[in-house]
Amino acid sequence: MMEAPARDALQFSGPESEQIVDYLPPLPSSRLPRLTTSPKPFVTLTFATSLDSQLAIAPGVQTALSGPQSKAMTHFLRSRHDAILVGVGTAIADNPSLNCRIEGVGGYGGEGLEGQPRPIVVDPHGRWEFSEENKVMKLAKEGKGKAPYIVTCMEPSDSQRAVLESVGGEVIVLDLSAKCVATAGSSWHLILDALSCRGIGSVMIEGGGFVINDILGQGSAYALVDSVIVTIAPTWLGKGGVQVCPDGGSKRLPVTRLKDTKWIPLGEDVVLCGRPNKELRQ
Repeated sequence: MMEAPARDALQFSGPESEQIVDYLPPLPSSRLPRLTTSPKPFVTLTFATSLDSQLAIAPGVQTALSGPQSKAMTHFLRSRHDAILVGVGTAIADNPSLNCRIEGVGGYGGEGLEGQPRPIVVDPHGRWEFSEENKVMKLAKEGKGKAPYIVTCMEPSDSQRAVLESVGGEVIVLDLSAKCVATAGSSWHLILDALSCRGIGSVMIEGGGFVINDILGQGSAYALVDSVIVTIAPTWLGKGGVQVCPDGGSKRLPVTRLKDTKWIPLGEDVVLCGRPNKELRQ
């Protein structure tokens, strides 16, 4: 039986969503895990930024940038992906919910967990000291979101593993040594392969700064991105913030542009949609 929508459910209208769907993965015919290894997941890189390309006013400080309409859009994007991925810095600083609150998805008027993405936290060195009090764990227990998968190189403690598995989560331990990364092409190849093997066909990468800059700064990782959706808020945050500024290391990154771009006004914000021009990074 369908439940009444929760009070905090969000709406994102048909005309607004139709402007974005061309940049999203196809709707899956089923959310059930696939039984065989598939090609890499569809990857959407998305984030909100200030006019001076800042994600946050300072490292570790949660900073609200999106207005209500673009925030609803973000939750619509989540409903169209199998998983939502963030780095450990975001998990620690923001204590994020990592669920979808669009009216009609599971937990917000829909059945089961239909439309809810799987949270993925990339935590190579086991820095996230999560507990059952974290929002993502509480929501999974309440049936308003899925439990997270934690991608790491470290085995968690027995108590943390118990907390995670009690709500249906999983620890994914990967070998991200230099040799394995070099063989695969990048650490992101290994991470996405592991997610694909678990039936995840699309991933929405939301941040934070290290994750975004790492993907944009590596040619091999950049090639994995299928779509880019950026919310630009009419705000300056000033010096000292977390900036989107990919670093090519000893090599200067080539100038690259998105292609097939579309600008969409949403309230006081503007949303830029596009696809990576991968030929410029080869």
